[in-house]
Amino acid sequence: MTYCTQRFSAFGRAEARGLGVPCLPIIEIPEAFEYSPQAPERVEEVARQAIEDVIAALTRPSEELAERYRNTYSLADVESRLSRPKASAEQGPLLAPSGTIEANDAFYDRGWTDGLPIIPPTEEAVEAMLEYCDRDRDEVMGKIPPKWGKATVEKIAINAVMAGCKPNYFPLLLTAAQALAEPKFNLFAVQGTTNPVAPLAIFNGPMVKEVGINHSFNVLGQGWRPNATIGRAIRLMMINIGGGIPGTTDKAIHGQPAKFSFCMAEGEDDSPWEPLHVERGYSRDVSTISLAAVTGTINFATGGVGTPLGILTMAADSMAVRGVNNLFYAGGPVLVLNPFLAEILAKAGWSKRDVKRFMYDNARIPFARVPQENRPLLMHRRPKLNYGSADSLLPLTDNMDEIIVLVAGAKGVHGVIMHTYGDPTPSITKPVLLKDGTPARSVDDFRRMR
Repeated sequence: MTYCTQRFSAFGRAEARGLGVPCLPIIEIPEAFEYSPQAPERVEEVARQAIEDVIAALTRPSEELAERYRNTYSLADVESRLSRPKASAEQGPLLAPSGTIEANDAFYDRGWTDGLPIIPPTEEAVEAMLEYCDRDRDEVMGKIPPKWGKATVEKIAINAVMAGCKPNYFPLLLTAAQALAEPKFNLFAVQGTTNPVAPLAIFNGPMVKEVGINHSFNVLGQGWRPNATIGRAIRLMMINIGGGIPGTTDKAIHGQPAKFSFCMAEGEDDSPWEPLHVERGYSRDVSTISLAAVTGTINFATGGVGTPLGILTMAADSMAVRGVNNLFYAGGPVLVLNPFLAEILAKAGWSKRDVKRFMYDNARIPFARVPQENRPLLMHRRPKLNYGSADSLLPLTDNMDEIIVLVAGAKGVHGVIMHTYGDPTPSITKPVLLKDGTPARSVDDFRRMR
């Protein structure tokens, strides 16, 4: 048995179903117990009931428990209160739709989309995607939480087609699936949190130019098919393979537009410093994907040409926000500098590590500005910080090397700050490899290996 709060009971039921134990006893604790102060007698009442339920779950016959918990807080019950399609509803076989409109209606009605129209994954389209793969279609690239669905090569190809990807993007998506399933990244936390977290996919290496991933104007916006569709395919894998269903398992209170698609490349040729993947130990001719769990974007403007101190002071002040996860959970925020700002810094002798050190030292929150009621959680989560006086300045990370500094976008006076979920979801980097484990130099390598 296990237990959870009322808000997450459907999440637990969905995961139990995905793991093959749909009748698992899940002991529920009332939601108010988590979010608001309770009278001592109410606390005792909740605790006594929970203990009784635990004892019953551990001692009663399995058949009796299965009957009791089969329909308790079921997905159908949760989804009955939502306005979106019912992913848990009984579905008959999907007959071949007669056209694109019918296919979109059928997929939407079954909860298999992100809400936007999809490209129907016909057999022909999926086979074209698989041309850029040197693996068997049934090979599992990883298991995606919270349903822990097997991300087979074929399932990844289906979602890639649905997202609108071109076949030569497929090697990058195979690696993306492996990154999503990487235990260190902890996608389980990303999929089920109330935070508006979305995986940011950052690409480096020669395949960026080969497939045309944008790193310049509007790098985080619309207009480039690789960015839009690769990012969207990652989200569709999280939905259709991992079971990240809004309201049921995806508990984001507000969400954010980046939960549709969040994909960029670093402008390596425009950067005066080593790119992210080289910083993390890979050679420049290796293509990689990095994932960071990002809660949103903040634009900052330098107000003119600026000096290194002026640029970074504006960046640090924009990063030092009290209500972000990085204050409570540390981890590494992301700083995106455009090539113009990066060049000013580099010409003045600033290295990327110097930039990280400045942000670590200056993007800080005065302890006096943290409300009294928020301090217990902060001090519990980050006990090693200096809380000695109200004048103490609290950094947003425990390690300056966890701050990600990227060079991307067009030249100008703007930069971007992206806070992250924090320590629960460290950023990771994975190389694009052939089946034999050697780095692929081109997407065409995958076709040649077939």
